[in-house]
Amino acid sequence: MSKKRKRFLMRSSILSVLAILIGYVFYTNFITGEESAIEEGDTAPNFILTTMEGEQIELEDLRGQGVFLNFWGTYCPPCVDEMPYMDNQYQDFKERGVEILAVNVGESDLAIKRFVDRLGLTYPILKDKNKNVMDRYGIGPLPSTYLIDENGEVQRILTGAMTEEDIKGYMEEIEPS
Repeated sequence: MSKKRKRFLMRSSILSVLAILIGYVFYTNFITGEESAIEEGDTAPNFILTTMEGEQIELEDLRGQGVFLNFWGTYCPPCVDEMPYMDNQYQDFKERGVEILAVNVGESDLAIKRFVDRLGLTYPILKDKNKNVMDRYGIGPLPSTYLIDENGEVQRILTGAMTEEDIKGYMEEIEPS
């Protein structure tokens, strides 16, 4: 086989693989119609995640309650600062129909457990090992918080650190009537 013929076959193979990859990316991102980011006013996508204790929690099961959905990581300084504030407010709001779901994104059980134990957190800590929920919600910077009302609608999307007063005000916003 001549050098020209081998080069032609190699180039044709590479172009074919590239065309298939581009087609796949186009199909998965545009044809399926599934958006990757959630916006205020949208119904919060359902998910099922496992707590540190092994209990499965499904977002749909919390309809009728306000949900303070917080995405965080142990390596995130603002997360370290605000999580004790969230715990303080959780003590006041859990009996008033507001649930906190703190979703850790992709870290080991040991890292999460040490973090939770060090801060003495009492609200549900969920594990998003493969970052599927994070990707579905279109999470960028951490911390990111979604305020979900009793009807399952996203009322607000917040990024960055929050003070304890901020957290209290946000929980009041999603407290069921």
